[in-house]
Amino acid sequence: MGFNTMSAPLVSIITPAYNVEKYIDATITSVIKQTYENWELIVVDDHSGDDTFSIVSSYAQQDKRIRIVKTPENGGAAAARNFGIELARGAYIAFLDSDDLWMPDKLEIQIRQMRAKNALFSFTGYQVINECSKYIKTIHVPKKFGYRKLLQGSYIGCLTVIYSAEKLGKMFFPVYDGPEDYILWLRISKMIRAQQIIGINMPLAMYRKRNGSISSDKIKAAVFQWQVYRKVEQLNIMDSLAYFLSYAVKGVIKHYLA
Repeated sequence: MGFNTMSAPLVSIITPAYNVEKYIDATITSVIKQTYENWELIVVDDHSGDDTFSIVSSYAQQDKRIRIVKTPENGGAAAARNFGIELARGAYIAFLDSDDLWMPDKLEIQIRQMRAKNALFSFTGYQVINECSKYIKTIHVPKKFGYRKLLQGSYIGCLTVIYSAEKLGKMFFPVYDGPEDYILWLRISKMIRAQQIIGINMPLAMYRKRNGSISSDKIKAAVFQWQVYRKVEQLNIMDSLAYFLSYAVKGVIKHYLA
């Protein structure tokens, strides 16, 4: 089932890291266990105050595919990801936060489907776990996706995304007070056809929900969603209201079905 090593494109995995000595071992191990072997893991230490840097350094000494770099200053996850993207050499760029995990066949399944369908952007379903790695729920994703669908709210977990840097060029995260990844997905979805975006409805990753995370603040998320419509995408008031209503309804349904 594995790729021919000679034909497998290089995948650059970008992992921002800040004070994650408790989780980074498991995250790196989940990459090392990938059945798809042609990858480089760029861990960007955002000036951690714990043993994160030394832990990753020990892995880098053992596996030449792993690189550890440090940002010039502490700038947050988006800036750290952008720092890693600058250094990426792969035909594809993937993202994995330093407390999340991948299933062993995640890269193989995703790259295979992207190449078979000529997709430039893809994402997958994933499981949500807590700080102690206990299962909470599974997030399912639609197979077809586009800009207008994305305006209704994001199903896309950053830890599941892969895009073609070879075809799109390097796409960087905006530095914004909110989920910068959502703005980037919107930007990419406007650049390409809906047929070039695929969702793979398989739980190929595990997102660790930690107390105090940005995504856990529902009111703040709703305010951010409205700002995206009006300030970022510059939609008119009627379109903004229509999309926000759809976003709110989906949020209520998601809450009661969770």
